[in-house]
Amino acid sequence: QVHLVESGGGSVQAGGSLRLSCAASGSIFSSIAVAVGWYRQAPGKQREAVAGMSSRGSTNYADSVKGRFTISRDNAKNTVYLQMNSLKPEDTAVYYCAANPSDYYGSRPNMYNYWGQGTQVTVSS
Repeated sequence: QVHLVESGGGSVQAGGSLRLSCAASGSIFSSIAVAVGWYRQAPGKQREAVAGMSSRGSTNYADSVKGRFTISRDNAKNTVYLQMNSLKPEDTAVYYCAANPSDYYGSRPNMYNYWGQGTQVTVSS
């Protein structure tokens, strides 16, 4: 069983930065063809893809976060990161990390097999 645990959420003012971490049990992130992703869900809204990364380092970003957010992974530490800069109030949401063994790093959440419990990010104006 794979467990993903997010951390690093919190409250910041607009323009600030946060770095989210997602630690995995076992060595899933160093496994061949495991892609990772970050999603978020704001109150009353559907879960949306934020960023994804393939096992080889290819990335996808939602248009709303391009140039501000960066996804990265440290396979040796079994950890995935989401660096968030120039935060805006509309970035407020619960952020989830996800992983799948199919090397899919797109936006469809049903393609991800493993999910964390989420971490709250609140950006005030």
